[in-house]
Amino acid sequence: MASVHESLYFNPMMTNGVVHANVFGIKDWVTPYKIAVLVLLNEMGRTGEGAVSLMERRRLNQLLLPLLQGPDITLSKLYKLIEESCPQLANSVQIRIKLMAEGELKDMEQFFDDLSDSFSGTEPEVHKTSVVGLFLRHMILAYSKLSFSQVFKLYTALQQYFQNGEKKTLEDADMELASREEGERKMEKEELDVSIREEEVSCSGPLSQKQAEFFLSQQASLLKNDETKALTPASLQKELNNLLKFNPDFAEAHYLSYLNNLRVQDVFSSTHSLLHYFDRLILTGAESKSNGEEGYGRSLRYAALNLAALHCRFGHYQQAELALQEAIRIAQESNDHVCLQHCLSWLYVLGQKRSDSYVLLEHSVKKAVHFGLPYLASLGIQSLVQQRAFAGKTANKLMDALKDSDLLHWKHSLSELIDISIAQKTAIWRLYGRSTMALQQAQMLLSMNSLEAVNAGVQQNNTESFAVALCHLAELHAEQGCFAAASEVLKHLKERFPPNGQHAQLWMLCDQKIQFDRAMNDGKYHLADSLVTGITALNSIEGVYRKAIVLQAQNQMSEAHKLLQKLLIHCQKMRNTEMVISVLLSVAELSWRSSSPTIALPVLLQALALSKEYRLQHLASETVLNLAFAQLILGIPEQALSLLHMAIEPILADGAVLDKGRAMFLVAKCQVASAASYEPLKKVEALEAAIENLNEAKNYFAKVDCKEQIRDVVYFQARLYHTLGKTQERNRCAMLFRQLHQELPFHGVPLINLL
Repeated sequence: MASVHESLYFNPMMTNGVVHANVFGIKDWVTPYKIAVLVLLNEMGRTGEGAVSLMERRRLNQLLLPLLQGPDITLSKLYKLIEESCPQLANSVQIRIKLMAEGELKDMEQFFDDLSDSFSGTEPEVHKTSVVGLFLRHMILAYSKLSFSQVFKLYTALQQYFQNGEKKTLEDADMELASREEGERKMEKEELDVSIREEEVSCSGPLSQKQAEFFLSQQASLLKNDETKALTPASLQKELNNLLKFNPDFAEAHYLSYLNNLRVQDVFSSTHSLLHYFDRLILTGAESKSNGEEGYGRSLRYAALNLAALHCRFGHYQQAELALQEAIRIAQESNDHVCLQHCLSWLYVLGQKRSDSYVLLEHSVKKAVHFGLPYLASLGIQSLVQQRAFAGKTANKLMDALKDSDLLHWKHSLSELIDISIAQKTAIWRLYGRSTMALQQAQMLLSMNSLEAVNAGVQQNNTESFAVALCHLAELHAEQGCFAAASEVLKHLKERFPPNGQHAQLWMLCDQKIQFDRAMNDGKYHLADSLVTGITALNSIEGVYRKAIVLQAQNQMSEAHKLLQKLLIHCQKMRNTEMVISVLLSVAELSWRSSSPTIALPVLLQALALSKEYRLQHLASETVLNLAFAQLILGIPEQALSLLHMAIEPILADGAVLDKGRAMFLVAKCQVASAASYEPLKKVEALEAAIENLNEAKNYFAKVDCKEQIRDVVYFQARLYHTLGKTQERNRCAMLFRQLHQELPFHGVPLINLL
């Protein structure tokens, strides 16, 4: 992270070219870049208040902190930054550095001697205890400790630093003249690429303690809140390896390496870095200094706890349980209640599939409140709400519980948990089939943090909560046929969460599912089949289910039935109720496709009982539609119509566009079937009402580009128009049917029987 080669660094820990383990024996050392910053500070002190405007001085003051804390940068980039804030001062700094670099060694000596004058007088230019004052004192002290040979090397490095800066400035000027006509946007991109390469080249030397701490804290914060602004995994690992080369015992660098490896799901490297972090923490004695003899044991138990969390993240549950048992044992020996509370939370995560896990969770929440751990208490409440949502508790009770956790968040300013809570509400409303409420909650979360480019110093919150909310938003738009809006949301997701990021799998699965649904609606089963592989890689259960749907659509009934039966047994074992109901509905559809509607009835009744028990409105409505269709096939259209009147309101209010179209199509079929026994006049009215419902269904299907269903609708309309004697309308529908029938594949299932 320095601007010159590592051999030109003059820290006392480096003797005969060998870097000793404790590079950070002193807090700072002099480099050519820091001399340039000192020149800038000196010029700012010498320049009178009238020479620099108030706005320019304010910009310079804002620039100083990143210059003092950040890594060394090239001279050309430093000039550019100063010029953006105050062009006049940039010229003065450039001239001063040029005179020093092209002069003699005594000019640099005189410059450092004059720096002490900044603190002299009754009203000194710089206060000794200020940020700038401390930096000046560190530099003066570090320079005074250098031997003559080190001073000479420093001056040689300054000359080289200046010459490289001059070359770069000339290259930039030539490039600007050559490409001025190509537009400013392209130029900015080239400059950005150059600056990134410069920094990568400049990262070959060691950092001072302050620079290293600033770099690590900045990157850790970006990894948590806005991964797109952090260095790429490869670049960050390169910088960390360089940092650890000069100080292998720097524990915090090992921890950031652990976080970086987690981004790319590298289980070996992340485990290696985590163990090194705690080893170095114990070796350096950082914990023991702050906690006495207790520090050693504290590091050990938290090492075991973090190792358990790591194994749990990668699905290594047996190893996680062993590590957790070790953490619990050490924490109990040390009587560490805080560590035990964390262990209790992870015990729930490992055993949440057990029927009695809620008891463990309730105990964890009570204990967290007792020991004053609001973060753990809130996470416990969130987990409890999620568990009870899957258990079918009423929405009002769940929202009351989330309201209590929100009070904790606002009271203790836990902004991250506020985001999680809103994302949780979005997911719960979608689970219960209330798409309007889910949409409202997702938009509420997004409105808390603008999607536009953020101002300097303001971090964009690119956490998992926002990824979840945006995925829900994309799926909700796709369900309503707004595919352009859904693709815009997905485009934003791809920009905000890059493919190598830790939350990229969320939008990848969402994108694949939307593409799959569109391919199925369009009758492109070969395309849908190709997408199944990607879905299975991200979610195996979802992938197997969608493979069965494709097989069913391709009329491969026996293969689809075998797959669905295996999936049903697995989902029942895993207590995945939502998928169990979906599989049951697919099994029922296979039954009447095989001309066995009576076999489908008990399956549908089982699905209806489950969806009612767990309050899954969307699946309950879909089940009622299937039951009504089964009754229609069995020749009782009047009962089917009365059943539809019960289910159609929630479908039209919160259902997907495809479900709305199916519901209206089925209503029209039931009306036609019921009209068979009507008087002629009443029959005509019933058929005209059916045609209106068919038009509405066709509009819904057109929104999602569902050509197969449109084909069935126009076929049915043509038959009805023929019955009513409307030849022109009949011919128009017949022509549409012919076009679609030639375009789409046909698998031998009677059109009139399709829902």
